[in-house]
Amino acid sequence: MLKYLLKRIGYILLSLFFIVTITFFLMKLAPGGPFTSERKLPPKLEEQMNEAYGLNDPIHVQYVDYLTRIAKWDFGPSFNNVGQSVNDIINRSFKYSLILGIESIILALSVGVFLGVIAALYHNKFADYTAMIIAVLGISVPSFILAAVLQYVFAFKLGLFPIAKFDSFAHSVLPAIALAATPLAFIARLMRSSMLEVLNSDYIKTAKAKGLSNRITIYRHGIRNAILPVVSYLGPLVVSILTGSFIIETIFAIPGLGNEFVESVTNRDYTVIMGTTVFFSILLLVSILIVDIIYGFIDPRIKITGNEGDR
Repeated sequence: MLKYLLKRIGYILLSLFFIVTITFFLMKLAPGGPFTSERKLPPKLEEQMNEAYGLNDPIHVQYVDYLTRIAKWDFGPSFNNVGQSVNDIINRSFKYSLILGIESIILALSVGVFLGVIAALYHNKFADYTAMIIAVLGISVPSFILAAVLQYVFAFKLGLFPIAKFDSFAHSVLPAIALAATPLAFIARLMRSSMLEVLNSDYIKTAKAKGLSNRITIYRHGIRNAILPVVSYLGPLVVSILTGSFIIETIFAIPGLGNEFVESVTNRDYTVIMGTTVFFSILLLVSILIVDIIYGFIDPRIKITGNEGDR
């Protein structure tokens, strides 16, 4: 177990090195700079700003300095937010993204698994068709379209929820639904197909033949095995939630990390772009590792060892 974790942590560090390197040089290859003429700065002042932030140093010097700061968990100063560091922006805004992400993941998992189980139990019946229509709509309708519809219907017309901002739980309901819709639909379809396969397996038929009730057979033996593909989807689910939050946070004016990333791209705030990219990458890689460990505990047939062939 320890050997496996150390190996995976090594892979994570190597992946982060490549992510940091690629992100750094892509920012340097991008046209313009954080103090371009769009800010209407006098050329002399722009030169002074570039010198103050080390942007006139040779590219290899900037690269080594950035790697050193990253190793110390220092993403550097923000070019656009004077007096603030990228760490300050992440600490301030990530809590909103975290709350929204947790709500979306819980909503996608709970409703998606429920719809998938119902669709499998009532295969080719009204409940199955209804669940799959919901799933198809969830996959087909883009999150930004759904967000606009939810704002218009439930906020503007009915007045049931706030239309934007993030000051209470009520403010998070609509963006959480918009963010969870696509992964929810995918989980419903995945759970349905997995549940149908499990219900038609020999051990389920044996359990019923021994006189076990449908409830025990379905909940103790059916769902536990059918949910394994959903657990393996948790890693991509986190990716979907994180990347989807960029658009949703902007639409609902949520001061989260996704919104900060969009604003940093608009303002060419390169340190914020690189810092948030690295931070999101760390979340993704760690979440995948956690999912692999959870998968091993749920399915006793999988052993987490240092030998990849034993897994």
